[in-house]
Amino acid sequence: MNGLSSSPDHPQALAARLGHRFQDPRLLARALTHRSYRVEHPHDPAGDNETLEFLGDAVLDLVIGALLLASGPQMSEGELTRLRSALVQERHLDLVARDLGLGDFLRLGRGEEQGGGRGKASILSSAYEAVIGAVFLDGGYPVAQAMVEAHFRGRIAEAQASLAEGDYKSALQELTQARFNSAPLYVLERAEGPDHAKTFTVSVRLQGRTVATAQASSKKAAEQKAAGLALASLRP
Repeated sequence: MNGLSSSPDHPQALAARLGHRFQDPRLLARALTHRSYRVEHPHDPAGDNETLEFLGDAVLDLVIGALLLASGPQMSEGELTRLRSALVQERHLDLVARDLGLGDFLRLGRGEEQGGGRGKASILSSAYEAVIGAVFLDGGYPVAQAMVEAHFRGRIAEAQASLAEGDYKSALQELTQARFNSAPLYVLERAEGPDHAKTFTVSVRLQGRTVATAQASSKKAAEQKAAGLALASLRP
């Protein structure tokens, strides 16, 4: 970057982590500039990252949608949509941004700096989207695609597993409403063991009858397992 500093918090260090050498370093500087900084430095040539965030959001939707379709061609449109929405939500983008150490490189106004802006999920997730937008403008779609795939490929399997687990309760609800015009009731039967290693036993009841019981290390997980067992027993 034309002899600029390569200190750990300089954009050049982030570019190295991203694996992309920017032809136009101003794009990366802009992607890292929060609007609070722009307000305090209205004449700074970098501007702020809001329009790059808009672009990066669209790139992420496209790349992750294509990744999901390739990794699970048997999934329905609804399943693909739910997975993509889960992956591009603030929580996931914040995790990717933290993995990259993005907070160290942000340009923030004094108020955001003092208020812990470098650790805010909303700021980090938006900055990540802006960085992807900057990479797209600088290197084109193939470069942005490869970067997003590298950041998300390992997370897709986790999201698919979570979706499958979460769907047991939804699917059971749909089935029981359609067949019995009744919703399942989840009952915590027991919680045993020390606080750091509890075992929860949950039963699923339908119209006063227990249709399945399961155990797990959390109440939520036990409910999901019980719902899955109930589905298996009720489906033909």
